[in-house]
Amino acid sequence: MPKQRTDATPDAHPSAAESVNPDLDSMLANLALARQGGGAEAVPAESQRCGLIAIVGRPNVGKSTLMNAMVGQKVSITSRKAQTTRHRITGICTDGDTQFVFVDTPGFQTRHTVKGTAALNRNLNKTVQSTLSDVDVVLYLVEAGRYGPDDAKVVALLPKDKPVILVANKLDMVHRREDLLPWMQSMQAHHPFAEFVPLSAQKEADTRRLLGIVRPYLPQQGWWYDPEALTDRTDRFLASEIIREKLFRLTGDELPYTSTVVIDAYTEEPPPPDKPRAKGLTRIAATIIVEREQHKGMVIGDKGERLKRIGTEARTELERLLGVKVFLEVWVKVRSGWADDEARLRTYGYE
Repeated sequence: MPKQRTDATPDAHPSAAESVNPDLDSMLANLALARQGGGAEAVPAESQRCGLIAIVGRPNVGKSTLMNAMVGQKVSITSRKAQTTRHRITGICTDGDTQFVFVDTPGFQTRHTVKGTAALNRNLNKTVQSTLSDVDVVLYLVEAGRYGPDDAKVVALLPKDKPVILVANKLDMVHRREDLLPWMQSMQAHHPFAEFVPLSAQKEADTRRLLGIVRPYLPQQGWWYDPEALTDRTDRFLASEIIREKLFRLTGDELPYTSTVVIDAYTEEPPPPDKPRAKGLTRIAATIIVEREQHKGMVIGDKGERLKRIGTEARTELERLLGVKVFLEVWVKVRSGWADDEARLRTYGYE
């Protein structure tokens, strides 16, 4: 079932390291509130627009941040580690007469080609390529004023028969705005872009403007999802992603590329009958999978402090997102060669 918006408030003990950008979190909360109860369900079917929009670009260019901002709530995890997004993540925004169905893809993988990751890399790149064949519009993300070999490899995949909008992200990092015009003109030589949109994904006005630009490119047809839906991913999947996000943020470059999270058990308990106003309880058991024994030590940390912090921060954010109390247990296991094993990748949820 699609994830629905909730009125959950943050727990009383949020972690200072919970978010890379607390201002963005505040913006997402405001957007979610603004889009609740907007009367979208009253739009007659014949007046509705709906379509699929792919967000593509090299790793770490801001794809997940942009989609979260467009949707108005976190549905795709972020970190500074390359290849944080490893799945096709759908984010849904119903605004006015239009339902925007965004697809956040993994960054096209060009650098992590070391022994032991071939199957994972093929899976990630296949996800990008298959997504591009299904969509109505493509948002191609680059850093404003920059274009390198990794960006060029993504351009080579862009469809010629569909509108592609160049989104120049991180505009706030550009010191000389007058340099952007010649740069944008030079970008047209790489692909016949339908539109050029410089913006900062962390500014609400910019994301609202982008929605308005994308809207005319979507076909007139009935909505695919409930107007309050945020994503087609399950809460169980969200839990694994949030834990993986905290793992990456708290280990940084120390932990190698080959690590993932598997949910072993996920159960939901309603509030007690005699306490109807109390929150429900969700029990989650998860395992962090690493390649080698020394990687296990990196995750656990001195006297288990790092693993405890990963669990605490993941639980805090899940309670905020799900609107329930969460009991979370996290273990670490070694599974050598998992990233180059097609069968194991399928077991761990890679499409």
